[in-house]
Amino acid sequence: MALVHKWMNGTYSLRKCLKLSDASRPFLSTRFADYCSSGLQKPVATPGKASAQGNTEGGLQGDHQREVALDITSPEDKPEASFDKAIKDEIKDHLRRLKDDIVNHWIGPEGRPLHEVLMEQAKVVWQFRGKEDLDKWTVTSDKTIGGRSEVFLKMGKNNQSALLYGTLSSAAPQDGESDRSGYCAMMSRVQRGPFDIKRPYDWSQFNTLYLRVRGDGRPWMVNIKEDVDMIQRKNQMYSYFMFTRGGPYWQEVKIPFSKFFFSNQGRIRDAQHQLLLDKISSIGFTLADKVDGPFFLEIDFIGVFNDPAHTEEFAYENSPVLNPKLFK
Repeated sequence: MALVHKWMNGTYSLRKCLKLSDASRPFLSTRFADYCSSGLQKPVATPGKASAQGNTEGGLQGDHQREVALDITSPEDKPEASFDKAIKDEIKDHLRRLKDDIVNHWIGPEGRPLHEVLMEQAKVVWQFRGKEDLDKWTVTSDKTIGGRSEVFLKMGKNNQSALLYGTLSSAAPQDGESDRSGYCAMMSRVQRGPFDIKRPYDWSQFNTLYLRVRGDGRPWMVNIKEDVDMIQRKNQMYSYFMFTRGGPYWQEVKIPFSKFFFSNQGRIRDAQHQLLLDKISSIGFTLADKVDGPFFLEIDFIGVFNDPAHTEEFAYENSPVLNPKLFK
């Protein structure tokens, strides 16, 4: 009967937490889940009970019965999940982050003095030294459309890099609609500030993308997306090729931003546009070389720097026929 009483109490608390967390999912983060889980934690025996248990040792069966008895607590002893408290704590956290953003903006970009930022020649935007760095990225493949490619992301040796690996398959899905397949991709998550506001990257003082990678000789497509709110422009991006050498040695890849070409839904557009470096939303890497088999790409860091020797502003030509807006 004691075990039945314990099971019924635990089921009631779990059902109550699930109902609250489902209703508040659009508004709360994982903070509210902690309040619910606290009501399901195993209660700790008081020192008085622990000493009484230690002094009366009467065999394995008696100890087991006493442990079961100690696990039984009345509903009044269990902490109740407070929805109002979770809401208040979540709002306080967002207000604190908003205050930090305002203070940092007043001091300078990212809380540094303006003259220090302007004198900066290079900047590391992403590096991989732990699981929290991997959480800033997501991976996908043609499995979303019925393909057979697989892709995984994990920490490299000694937690000093990120290892993107998997198997590429160009076999078309058996859905009667798609006639091609075979891609794997890794993309950075959109950076967000307080109250889930999008926070784009500002790389306007730099002119080159800088990476330290180690690959298997395959060509990768580097994709950069701008921060746009228009639905019809969500599939637009700027791309350029990155060729890995293969072998055991690291290589430093430098790609000028002027080389990135404009594409929409994977097709290069005739009318080219220059990348807006002060509204960068995310960056990604795509493998689609139609070579079936395993692959890997190891990344140390991704950054930007200002190359004084590079003076090119835009590498592609435009004409009034292709892009009349630029010639008005």
